[in-house]
Amino acid sequence: MHKLERLDRFLETRALSSVWFARPNSFVWFSGGRNVVDRESPVGVGALGYDGEQVTLLADNIEIERLREEELPDLEGVPVRQQSFDWYEGSLPAAIADTASQPAGADIEVPGLEEIDPAALRQPLTETDIERYRRLGRETAAAVEAVCRELEPDDAEDEVRAALTVSLAARNIEAPVVLVGGAARAQRFRHYTPTSTSFGEYALVSVTTERHGLHASCTRAVAFDPPSWLGERHHAAARVETTALAATQAAASTDGTAGDVFADIQAAYAGLGYDGEWKAHHQGGAAGFAGREWIGTPTLERSVRTPMAYAWNPTVQGAKSEDTVLVSDDGYEVLTQTGDWPTVTVGAVSDAVGTHLEDGMRIDEETRGLELERPAVLGLENG
Repeated sequence: MHKLERLDRFLETRALSSVWFARPNSFVWFSGGRNVVDRESPVGVGALGYDGEQVTLLADNIEIERLREEELPDLEGVPVRQQSFDWYEGSLPAAIADTASQPAGADIEVPGLEEIDPAALRQPLTETDIERYRRLGRETAAAVEAVCRELEPDDAEDEVRAALTVSLAARNIEAPVVLVGGAARAQRFRHYTPTSTSFGEYALVSVTTERHGLHASCTRAVAFDPPSWLGERHHAAARVETTALAATQAAASTDGTAGDVFADIQAAYAGLGYDGEWKAHHQGGAAGFAGREWIGTPTLERSVRTPMAYAWNPTVQGAKSEDTVLVSDDGYEVLTQTGDWPTVTVGAVSDAVGTHLEDGMRIDEETRGLELERPAVLGLENG
């Protein structure tokens, strides 16, 4: 099992005897199932431990049987030991401390254990992750686009949020982030959380969805009576996004960092006449078992891995371009697409890609000239 092999290397590298996962996104990465009852809690109701030989499921007497029977689909064929404690006599962190083979690490605070950041373990994606991601991305885009095609200028933002939530739920998809903004608010705010305001000239719809622990993000723009600048700014945002994707593959092939990719994003904005525009909103980053496994910044030293999903989301003064894209050594696969939305072919800002490379490092000319089909602004008649 690929994930167990990854954990074996982690234990050896960190000189640990066992590692424990109790946060929901770590639990689902390892098991394929959920340890969630209270969605507001950062810690689940059960934990999984691995000591290099076997997996241990630990939970209180309320949850142990349900978790074992229903929430470990990816651990079929793997020996799993059950251990429980009475709900009225202890807590999950205390039970981990009593059970763990020492020295041990955990993704939550546990007395006597090293607290670890599991995000690096979740990268790159496995084949099972990728297949689930493809289905999630396609169905997310289908749900969002179905709602967007029915929009009208008098629709209220919060009413459309409700429609999006229902459309996604019908596909067994949750939506931790739903942003819906009309012309007035999308120009003022980069996070256009829905209000009772109606759309007016155009609308931006952005979601981050989740299923099987994986997160997919996408944005769609719909115009009824578009302002003259919308098309140009949308095109610019799409070119910055394409530049970010080209830079991502370049960084992955040259042991580059998230900060290296961000340097190319900054250069792309400047090359398109929007120098400093990146300061107004975060630009996205690696996606996976969190909305963003990391968010790019000018100084972020996180490694860029492939195959991995990336959701870059550049904005340009009221316009935004965003999809979740699988970046591999061989190319790019847009996960959040249906083939039924109008697109426009845009190219990376070639002079920006690879500007971070040190002397003696080279970037493939084909990558510099990357062109991708990106979602266009959907024009709907102003009814």
